[in-house]
Amino acid sequence: MSITKLWIVLALSAGVLAAHGQPGDTLTSSTPLSDNQTLTSAGGIFELGFFSPGNSSEWYLGIWYKEIPDQPIVWVANRDTPLNGSVRILNLTADGNLLLLNKDANILWSTNTSNATYPLLQLSDSGNLILTGGIPKSILWQSFDHPSDTFLPGMKIGLDFAAKLDRHLISWKSSSDPSPGNYSYGMDPHGVPEVYIWEGSSRTFRTGPWNGKGWSGRPDMWTNGVLRFHFVMNQHEVYYTFESLNKSVLCRAVIDESGVLQRLVWSTTSTRWDIFWLVPEDPCDQYATCGANGMCTTTYSPRCQCLQGFTPKSPKDWDLRENSDGCVRRTSLNCSTDGFFPLQKVKLPDTSNASTESNKTLNECRDLCLKNCSCLAYALNGESMCITWLSDLVDIRIFIDGGDDLYIRLADSELDSIRSNSGNKIRLAIAVTIPVLSSLLLLCVGLLLWLKRRRRNHGKVMSSHSIGSKESELELPLFDMRSIKAATNDFSVDKILGVGGFGPVYKGQLEDGREVAVKRLSKNSIQGIDEFKTEVLLIAKLQHRNLVRLLGCCIEDEERMLIYEYMQNTSLDAFIFDRRKSSLLNWQKRLDIIIGIARGLLYLHQDSRLRVIHRDLKASNILLDHEMNPKISDFGTARTFRAGQTEGNTKRVVGTCGYMSPEYAMGGLFSEKSDVFSFGVMLLEILSGKKNNVVLQADQRINLLGHAWMLWKQGRCLELLEESISHSYPVSEVFRCFQVGLLCVQEGSEDRPTMGEVVLMLSSESVMLPQPNRPGFYVTRTSIGEDCSPSEITITELEGR
Repeated sequence: MSITKLWIVLALSAGVLAAHGQPGDTLTSSTPLSDNQTLTSAGGIFELGFFSPGNSSEWYLGIWYKEIPDQPIVWVANRDTPLNGSVRILNLTADGNLLLLNKDANILWSTNTSNATYPLLQLSDSGNLILTGGIPKSILWQSFDHPSDTFLPGMKIGLDFAAKLDRHLISWKSSSDPSPGNYSYGMDPHGVPEVYIWEGSSRTFRTGPWNGKGWSGRPDMWTNGVLRFHFVMNQHEVYYTFESLNKSVLCRAVIDESGVLQRLVWSTTSTRWDIFWLVPEDPCDQYATCGANGMCTTTYSPRCQCLQGFTPKSPKDWDLRENSDGCVRRTSLNCSTDGFFPLQKVKLPDTSNASTESNKTLNECRDLCLKNCSCLAYALNGESMCITWLSDLVDIRIFIDGGDDLYIRLADSELDSIRSNSGNKIRLAIAVTIPVLSSLLLLCVGLLLWLKRRRRNHGKVMSSHSIGSKESELELPLFDMRSIKAATNDFSVDKILGVGGFGPVYKGQLEDGREVAVKRLSKNSIQGIDEFKTEVLLIAKLQHRNLVRLLGCCIEDEERMLIYEYMQNTSLDAFIFDRRKSSLLNWQKRLDIIIGIARGLLYLHQDSRLRVIHRDLKASNILLDHEMNPKISDFGTARTFRAGQTEGNTKRVVGTCGYMSPEYAMGGLFSEKSDVFSFGVMLLEILSGKKNNVVLQADQRINLLGHAWMLWKQGRCLELLEESISHSYPVSEVFRCFQVGLLCVQEGSEDRPTMGEVVLMLSSESVMLPQPNRPGFYVTRTSIGEDCSPSEITITELEGR
């Protein structure tokens, strides 16, 4: 042993003998920290010591929350060099270097600081480990400058140019391996500074530029009342940080091993970490998902659209929902005559190659872009920062609320076409409105007289004169607009339960105290009068505990509304895809929901007076009552079969991509087996807590079906089970459910079981199950297996591909 090493061992031995129990929140050069000792911050919030994650035999020096169950780790020192053996020592040398040593006195990690007098190491209540020294004391090193996977209040994400620091998060490799993983979260200062998530060197998420209130791509962070965010940019550094507005609330952000950044909140009244928000949250959060000059929206279908004045570069791929090639300009620019088209409420395009000019008005920014023939778009970021783009516009998304305004350069002929279309629409509206208003006036007079007589004679009962023929006469309550407006507080935004492709759904309370859900079809709804009639007629005739109950409808002027029983727990997708709510669904409750949906679907297929094919079965169309009982809803696209009919054909494919069977999506063929496929997709989503369109293997780009299939073949399907499910689940039941799910999503419709067989398989362990074949649509790049609801595809567009 060398003299230096011997000196260290002797010094440490003396220090360990001198140190007894907890050394408090500080460490000096005379009191090293050994295996069984920890530092605890003054307020008892954080603790520093040695830990071994999961079932690992390796040890690390880290910081964790002291009093919170499971003691989440927030920082790890020796991520690349774990400790082995029973002797682990943290030593602060007399000249101010912090060393992590093993039993042989080998240095496994160090702060690489020196030449300091009176060094002191202290763990603060912010979770920052601070090394100071000198007179007066100055900071020699701090853990906040070297984050692991966790972003704490007061920590900075960004760059310090003078100190040559790049503060960014790096994910753990796995939950039991804190070594650096594949994903990082940090700031790119080029162009306009933004924060990105990277997988290796590839971008997977982008925040958008800072606009004075928050990141352009995260309008939900601007005014939240819980956290306050700060962005600082000067000649010395560029960073952003956050603080909690309530000191009794603990906050942290973590990038996990799958590349998702979760911002978590723990209050004194909580028993778990609640997810405040997370990214990427939906398909539009994925970086450049619609390619160059494309824009993404979750409000419409398909979710990817070309910017005004642009057209798909590869139309065939675009029709198949493969949008990576993006869009190209339809008409070439002419610098002297070009103009700008405003696009509102957007996440501004990637600014890494953009240029900026400060202290500009909107008009000055416009002039700046107009004078530069290479300028393709401009935006005023904040109050006076002009951003101009000189290359393709990448990673744009549209918001319902929030976002910024982007002005896109277009040829004058394109702008003329837009103005002409707008003018034609106005003239058409005027031409149509005058005779329509006249007709409506006469109709209203007649209708008022009819309603007055009808209410006097029959009360509020509606016959088929409103929605159907005499052959389908119904006794269904008719609600007037006045009562619906009163029930929903005049369709207040606060009453909106959700918004689908057919319009918003409001919560309401009738005069008799009943709570209802009001589905109001928007005037430009995808669902037309035929679908409206279908939904009314079908649901009124169908009665089953696992089908939603229709209480009535309202038809006045152009308004069409359906009034349903109110489901207190909203829809299934709000639970299984929400990391906060998913823990409320234990194994037995998930199994009950699966079986309940299966029985409701069996009733539609076999036991009702009508044989019904739903055609849009998905998690968002499964409602949950106060006891979490599932009820199938949304029958606007359903079809009925005659006696002896087993399948139908259509050129108008409607439904949700990712849930549609191959024969239906590609050929328009629908049957009971197409509903079975949708049920199988949903079953696997309930088990895994993952959406089918989530890419689970970046190298192979397979979706949930493909991932479940791979794990099944390897006998590892339990690895896909949602983490929040208790470990006390019956393994045989879980395996059976996975097998039933895979049987339902087999590529060949003839291989799939009927719903009668599915109910039997799920309810009895004595039934022998066949081995499943390969599922349909499990490679995301070549399928329509993406969540693009509501969708409508014309089969002639798909022929020959």
